[in-house]
Amino acid sequence: MGRLGTRSRLDQAVGAFSSNWRNPNLRRAQLSFLGAWTAEWAFTVALGIVAYNAGGALALGAVGLLRMLPSALLAPILSPFADRGRRERVLVVVSVVRGAATAVAAVVVAVAGPIAVVYALAVVSTIAATMFRPAHSALLPTLCRTGHELASANVVRGLLDSVATLVGPLVAAILLAFTDVSVVFAGAAVASFWAALLLFRVRYDAPPRPAAPRRDLLREAAEGLTVVWRSRDLQLILGLAAAQALTRGALTVFSVVVAIELLGMGESGAGSLMASVGVGAVLGSLAASLLVGTRRLGGWFAVGVALWGLPIALVGVFPAQAAALVLLAFVGVGNALIDLAGFTLIGRLTPDALMARVFGVLESLVAVSIGVGAIIASVMIAWLGVEGALIAIGVLCPVLALASWWRLRGLDRSVGALDAEVGLLQRVPMFQPLPLPAIEQLARGLEPVEVAPGSAVFTQGDLGDHYYVIESGRADVRGDGRVIATLGEGEGFGEIALLRRTPRTATVVARTRLELKALAADRFTAVVLGYAPSAQAAATTVEDQLERYAPDDPPDGPRASRDPLG
Repeated sequence: MGRLGTRSRLDQAVGAFSSNWRNPNLRRAQLSFLGAWTAEWAFTVALGIVAYNAGGALALGAVGLLRMLPSALLAPILSPFADRGRRERVLVVVSVVRGAATAVAAVVVAVAGPIAVVYALAVVSTIAATMFRPAHSALLPTLCRTGHELASANVVRGLLDSVATLVGPLVAAILLAFTDVSVVFAGAAVASFWAALLLFRVRYDAPPRPAAPRRDLLREAAEGLTVVWRSRDLQLILGLAAAQALTRGALTVFSVVVAIELLGMGESGAGSLMASVGVGAVLGSLAASLLVGTRRLGGWFAVGVALWGLPIALVGVFPAQAAALVLLAFVGVGNALIDLAGFTLIGRLTPDALMARVFGVLESLVAVSIGVGAIIASVMIAWLGVEGALIAIGVLCPVLALASWWRLRGLDRSVGALDAEVGLLQRVPMFQPLPLPAIEQLARGLEPVEVAPGSAVFTQGDLGDHYYVIESGRADVRGDGRVIATLGEGEGFGEIALLRRTPRTATVVARTRLELKALAADRFTAVVLGYAPSAQAAATTVEDQLERYAPDDPPDGPRASRDPLG
């Protein structure tokens, strides 16, 4: 049994990667993320060297805070743009702006221009980078059909994030060893432009979003904050993500100071230390692919958060080059777990129409936390020394993860219950084309209904106000006094009265005890008719039913409404 379980997990892991590769749009979207985040890590290393050479550890922390604060303020304000239309177009614009800012920074450094201009361009590039992940995170669920597929997409993106965490600093380290910082900036610009080109080629059938009035951006951004405010689960995940980001900001300072002052590795050593994080992230992402089918994402999220801090604290206890490289690799493993669990859980808990705004709130928290972490690390180094600062900041994430363990495990149980509802709905043909956010919107609106044997769910001629799916039991469909069909588990009925706005044209009676899930008419029609493939599937279902049965004229409606299933 153990070998069979391992084989099943390996099959799921292979399936996670192959499903992303076979889908051209998902493949392009994922590779664009690789380009964008390779650019981000290379840019971070290069900017850190520029700042450290200009003013030491304190300047390094100050620049980290400077580039993050505007991003923190603007991310939630600008994120509504990604909810207004097609999200890949927002990503194209963001990538072009980011590439242009980084390219100009390369020129300024190459000609020994004013360093203040480089810092200003870093702010522009960081604002664009902060906009990239919310829009990309909101795009992925639209390209997925199930929670398992979304988890697979986040595993693949986590792996690519890990590869970028390795490749960006490693390329930066190699270029710094043989050239200078301007070449690193130039390479980051090329990676950003490549990401834009890939996104420009993304084509998919998105659910049409009705043209909403262009309201104040601040009001639209506030809607994302409201969603987070009303959800204790989202607050918990975003709070832990902020703690992880604070540690990440501290690491941008530690990587330079530890490499140069504590371990004597030189400037290129900063890239080497960050590359070790990337090595661990790649290995961690491969291991995380085995968790695609797990129902314990909350628990693994806690483990990932803890691993972002504990190894950093241990570097302060064992300040040796080999130990630092190994320990920081475990930070990368934690990053991989957070990518899989955190982004999947947020995607499962957030309405699609507000997805980018909620991820914008996340990016705002991450950005400000990174900046605060960088400045705190600089102050801690001056106050406690390098080793003391590593220990003091490193213990934060493990303590918070331990304190949140039981709440995260409870979140796993609620997501598991939602998966069961989604699985029931996906047995109905008209719901199968729906992307995951849409079918989860239906699942959240399901109401349990129990019907005793021999009792009617509804009667021919009644007004239609709900759609029903059978969770357990069997029911007879009767029209004009005769049995037309018998329905069982996973089958739905009542759609035509809702879609055609006519009275029920058949009676549905429980043959055995029925456990139903009922869906209110307004939610049913809004989702099914709001997405072209499901609307087409519903029309096909209607026509099939009309061919099977033509009832006598119902008492309260014309003969044209011939719905054997109500």
